Amino acid sequence: MAMAKYFEVNKEVLPLKANLAVQEAKYQRASEDLREAEELLQQKENELADVQKTLEEAVSKKQTVLTEAKKCQDKMDAATALIGGLVGEKIRWTEQIASFKSETERLVGDVILLTAFLSYTGPFNQEFRSYFLSLWTKQIIEKMIPISASVNVIDNLTDRSQIGEWNIQGLPTDELSIQNGIIATKARRFPLLIDPQSQGKVWIKNMEKQNQLIITALNHKYFRNHIEDSLNLGQPIIIEDVAEELDPCLDNLLDRNLLKVGTQYKVKIGDKEVDWNPDFRCYITTKLPNPAYTPEIFARTSIIDFTVTMRGLEDQLLGRVILTERKELEDERVQLVETVTINMKKMKELEANLLHKLSTTQGSLLDDVTVIEVLNTSKNTAIEVKEKIEVAKVTEGKINAAREEYRVVATRGSVLYFLVCSMTMVNNMYQTSLVQFLDRFDASMHNSAKTHITQKRIKRIINYLTLEIYRYKSRGLYEKDKFLFVLLMALSIDRQLELITFDEFQTFIKGGAAINLNDCPPVPFRWVTDETWLNLVQLTNLSPFVNILTKVSGNERAWFIWFKKDSPENEVIPDGFNSLDPFRKMLLIRSWCMDRTIAQSRKYISHSLGERFAEPVVLNFEELLLESRELVPMICFLSLGSDPSSNIELLAKKNELKCHPISMGQGQEIHARKLISTCMDEGGWVLLQNCHLGLDYMNELMVQILELERQSKQLINPGFRIWITTEPHPMFPITLLQMSLKYTNEPPAGIRAGLKRTYTNLSQDFLDYSQSPFYLSLVYSISFLHTVVQERRKFGPLGWNIPYEFNSSDWLASCLFVQNHLDDLEPGKGISWVTVRYMLGEVQYGGRVTDDYDKRLLNTFTRVWFHDALFEEIMSIQPKESSSGTSETREDRVARQVREMLGKTPPAFDLFDVKQVLIAAGATSSMNIFLRQEIDRMQRIILLVRNTFKDLLLAVEGTIIMSENLRDALDNIFNARVPTVFKRGSWVSSSLGFWFTELVDRHTQFYNWCFGSRPVVFWMSGFFNPQGFLTAMRQEVARAHQGWALDQVTMHNDALKVGPEECKKPPKEGVFVHGLYVDGAGWDRRTSRLVESTNKVLFTLMPVVHIYAIYSTAAKNPKLYTCPVYKKINRTDLNYICPLWLQSNKPPDHWVLRGVALLCDVK
Repeated sequence: MAMAKYFEVNKEVLPLKANLAVQEAKYQRASEDLREAEELLQQKENELADVQKTLEEAVSKKQTVLTEAKKCQDKMDAATALIGGLVGEKIRWTEQIASFKSETERLVGDVILLTAFLSYTGPFNQEFRSYFLSLWTKQIIEKMIPISASVNVIDNLTDRSQIGEWNIQGLPTDELSIQNGIIATKARRFPLLIDPQSQGKVWIKNMEKQNQLIITALNHKYFRNHIEDSLNLGQPIIIEDVAEELDPCLDNLLDRNLLKVGTQYKVKIGDKEVDWNPDFRCYITTKLPNPAYTPEIFARTSIIDFTVTMRGLEDQLLGRVILTERKELEDERVQLVETVTINMKKMKELEANLLHKLSTTQGSLLDDVTVIEVLNTSKNTAIEVKEKIEVAKVTEGKINAAREEYRVVATRGSVLYFLVCSMTMVNNMYQTSLVQFLDRFDASMHNSAKTHITQKRIKRIINYLTLEIYRYKSRGLYEKDKFLFVLLMALSIDRQLELITFDEFQTFIKGGAAINLNDCPPVPFRWVTDETWLNLVQLTNLSPFVNILTKVSGNERAWFIWFKKDSPENEVIPDGFNSLDPFRKMLLIRSWCMDRTIAQSRKYISHSLGERFAEPVVLNFEELLLESRELVPMICFLSLGSDPSSNIELLAKKNELKCHPISMGQGQEIHARKLISTCMDEGGWVLLQNCHLGLDYMNELMVQILELERQSKQLINPGFRIWITTEPHPMFPITLLQMSLKYTNEPPAGIRAGLKRTYTNLSQDFLDYSQSPFYLSLVYSISFLHTVVQERRKFGPLGWNIPYEFNSSDWLASCLFVQNHLDDLEPGKGISWVTVRYMLGEVQYGGRVTDDYDKRLLNTFTRVWFHDALFEEIMSIQPKESSSGTSETREDRVARQVREMLGKTPPAFDLFDVKQVLIAAGATSSMNIFLRQEIDRMQRIILLVRNTFKDLLLAVEGTIIMSENLRDALDNIFNARVPTVFKRGSWVSSSLGFWFTELVDRHTQFYNWCFGSRPVVFWMSGFFNPQGFLTAMRQEVARAHQGWALDQVTMHNDALKVGPEECKKPPKEGVFVHGLYVDGAGWDRRTSRLVESTNKVLFTLMPVVHIYAIYSTAAKNPKLYTCPVYKKINRTDLNYICPLWLQSNKPPDHWVLRGVALLCDVK
């Protein structure tokens, strides 16, 4: 079995083994072939590697060459781009290099001029700044210092993009405002802005808003904290509304007196050292229009006059008009300005960046890719910006052309605003802020009638605006100033429209006041007064009146008849002058009939502005309340008898509100604070009375209101209001006045209106108080007396020598006395008129009267009106019805006038010669002693006048400093008024011309008396001390009679029938005097008696009066009127001389009621 299996297996294995051997042989052959093939392959691979290495080396060399070629091409492209990009700048930079080189040579002179501009021109207006720049340029050239031919301050110290940014922030666009912005930001000293309209303050707040500006005031309770925080944090600070003095703690700050402590600088604020941050900026503003700062403040700050200019305000108002009428136009213009400003600023930044890159790149410029990028960006942007600017110029031209159509509205608004501001020179309480005016301006556009026709719309806006400003401003003016305001309004508008020339305006204001009577042609007729003739001489300088002197002289009868008319302004004016327009007629009326000027002025106003401006502005408390807001005080300017408290309380009662009155004074501030705090929370009105007695609290209230305005107003009750009453006071806060509504509440004018007002306030119970038949008559008489004593105030010294504050309390006290007196009467007995007259004339009304002659007048009223036949006398006694520019500078005109007057000023007396003459004539003679005293006084005046004139000429030429007295003299001489320095120790006169003529005449009288002979007739008006003259006369008479005691010698007088020219010999005793005028009556020379005044004659010249002394102290004849004599029109104790006794056919009481007096001078 095993063999069989072996056989079977072997039979299968043996063929396999044979095949294995065959296959192994094949394998061996194949392996040999494979080895040979692998060796061949390895050989070929080695050959391939060698070839591949060669290839790679070739490719590498090629890539290097290509890279180098690309770099070269890039540099070529960059160089081409750089050359192409800078080729546009080549010409400009080449020119700038040459310009810079030239500027470098002239840099010293330019820097001197610009530094002087920044340092010294801030307080001055545009005219003076231009003058200073030209003056300094001339001096620099004279010193041989290199300077540019024309240095433009604005172009040298700022750029147009910065100016555009300032304009967007609220700085006006006129040249003066831009210069102010430069000084405020570039000067080293901190700026102090004279900013009455708050324009500079608004600009600063907008400019520094993003820098977290701190706002404070000197009287702010956290003022020191604000200063310290600003210094530490480097934040800007603005100190608002300072007065003429600054807090001493600011001295080190303004002087920059820094203390170095380690590496840090500090500044001492008071007694505390505060860290100094270099980013600190300080701005100071004041609302005073013409502050008098000390030289120290001028040295420490840059004082800048930020007062709005006419042109600057006009542009602002034009913007507001367009914003209302053509809003899309104004929006486009503002957007245009902003775009141009941004583009110009962008161009400047790109140019600066390019120059920075070009100057700071290390190595080759071709290696810095960013330079090329910046260059390309700058070039593309510059092209784009240039195109936009060109488009903007075209668009701006179109917009401006459309805007100019509305400029007349802005011009009228600008004229009205400056007129409103000028009223502060009449009364410092008449303050109006620019914000208040802009509110009225905007309201005029919204409330005026609409129309699609542009010209009609413009006319309606102008008319509404003019009337609105008239009503708004008149509400806050005293009665005596309202007519002045509307007249100035008409004159200002006509001057702006060039309907009136500057010379015509000056002639209307001054007349012939500046002319010396001795230099004029002689007065042709006796009925023509000196003042009238001087006015006519002045009129000849105006073209319509060149021949008026000739025409008047050649046609006396016609002019005399016209002059004597009751209303010459309504009559035909002779010699063809009736064809004149109302203003030129007013010039003529003003020259001939000063008392009729107001009547003609009303005609002129109606012609120029319209009839509505002749209507009085009636105060309506309800309208005032509607116009008011919570934080807008309402201020009433008090006058005699004008307390509005009762009206305010009635208005509060009507509106179901509580009115809390409090009279201000010492210690009342605490109660006022509590009242205001309570009413702010709960509602109600606070009435602060007589606030001129609590000015410190007014400043505190102003700061409190400003703080509340900055904070949320929602915390204030809408029913809260502040009412203030005050008398005018120079220290009343201007800011409080400018933020308030102002009004006056004066008593009505006229007897009828006064009686009506008195009876309006009477209740029926008051009228029914007594059943006595005398009661109502007495109440009426007292009311009539009350009205008359108030009305007489408007007649000046003809009414009362001293204006007294008669008010309703006097009337009420008198009525209560009458009620008590009637209650105490026994049945069957009549009224004790002596008692009534005494209580009224000496107690109730007489208690206020201090002048003896006024007391006499008041007692005469009571004596004439209060008696049994009451109504028969009352109605018979009523007061009468009362009815730019030139080529010659202001200084040149004054200098020319001063030279003329200096040549005519009399020489000073030689006091040695005077003494010798008087010794020879009798040094102890009373009249010679008086003459020596008068000459001594005259000598001081003459020396003062000559020295002042000489110094003023030197000051105008710039040789000496223009002192305060010389500045006052220059201003007054220009306005034809007497300089203040002349008034001291001399005499009062209405104009410089009259004063100077009197100076010459006085000197002539004294000189002729001393070196000639004693005058036959004395000009008593020409004495400094006429009382001394009369006393010397009494002494002379007493000495001439043996045994006459001076205290027993009394003065007496007789009025002659002749003038001074007809007196050839002096009297045996006493003196002849002339130059006295009757005021309030006339004089009949034929009978030598007082008569009623002649129509249109205010003052009647007396004939020569013989004043002498008699040895008697007996009372004068009671039928003679004891007439007081005064030196001047103002009848005060200082001007009182003595009484004279005049004949009359009427009882003396008649002339007492007329207020008749004698005046030495009526000019």
